[in-house]
Amino acid sequence: MTNQLKTAALLAALSGLLIAISYWVIGGTGGLVIGIGLAAVTNLFSWYQSDKIALGVYRAQPVTQAQAPGLYRIVQRLSDRANIPMPGIYIVPSQNANAFATGRDPEHAAVAVTEGILNILPEDELEGVIAHELTHIINRDTLTQAVAATVAGAVSFLAQMLSYSLWFGGAGSRDNNRGGNPLGVLLTVILAPLAATVIQLAISRTREFSADAGAAKLTGNPRALARALQRLEATARQMPLNANPAFEPLLIIHPISGQFMGNLFSSHPPTEVRIEELLKLEQQLPTTAY
Repeated sequence: MTNQLKTAALLAALSGLLIAISYWVIGGTGGLVIGIGLAAVTNLFSWYQSDKIALGVYRAQPVTQAQAPGLYRIVQRLSDRANIPMPGIYIVPSQNANAFATGRDPEHAAVAVTEGILNILPEDELEGVIAHELTHIINRDTLTQAVAATVAGAVSFLAQMLSYSLWFGGAGSRDNNRGGNPLGVLLTVILAPLAATVIQLAISRTREFSADAGAAKLTGNPRALARALQRLEATARQMPLNANPAFEPLLIIHPISGQFMGNLFSSHPPTEVRIEELLKLEQQLPTTAY
C-alpha cells in the first residue's frame, strides 16, 4: 500500500507539473484549463495506446507457440499460476539482453523479451524474469509507467515551446496575469523537464522492488531471479541497449550503465540492492517451491 500511495503521489505531481507549465506557455485561466485538458488527454492516450507504442519503439514482433515453444511454455505456466489471461508474447530483434511488459491491464497485456536474453539465460532464470514482468502486469505498473512516460514527454514538449517563445520575445507578454517574469519562464524551461524526468524515474524505481517480490512469490525461487539480474547487469555493461529514454523504465534492467549519473537519474534501483532484497525474501518463503 505504501508503494501504491507513493506512486499515486508521484503521478499527481507529474500531472500537476504539466498543468503548471501549460499555464506558463499559454497564460492565465485559459492556460490552466488547457493544461488540465492536456493532462487528461495524455493519460487517456496512454491508457489505450501504451502497448502499441512500447512494442513499436523496440520493434517487437509477435511470436506463436510453434516459433518459441520454450518461451511460450514458461509464460503460459506462470500466467495460469497467477490466474491471469495469457499475455501476447513478443521478441525484440536485438542481441542485448532485456525484457519488458506493457498494456493497460491483464486483459490487454504483452510480454516482450530480446533475442539476447533467450540466448544467455537458463530456464529457471528466464522464468524469474517472466514472473517479474507478469507481476508488473498484475500490479498495473505497465499502465502507470506508460502514463508517466507520456506525461513527462508532454512536459518536455511544452518546455521546448516555452523556450521558443523566449527566443521570439513572446514569453510573459501575452497575458498580464502572468506578470511577465522572464526569470520565472527561464527557470521553468530548464527545471520542468528535469523535474518530470526525476519524478518518472522515481515511479519506476518504486515499482521494481514490488515486481521483484511478486516474481519471487510466483516462482518460489527468488535466487533464480537474483542470478538473472546479476547476469543481465554484466551483459548491459558490455553491450548497452540503445533504448528510447522515455521507455527505459519499462525494461527489467537499466539498458545502459549509468552509475556516474547517480541514483537520482536511474530508472531502476541499484541491481545489487535488488539482489540483496531477493535473497532476504528467500529466507522468508516456504521451503517448498513450485
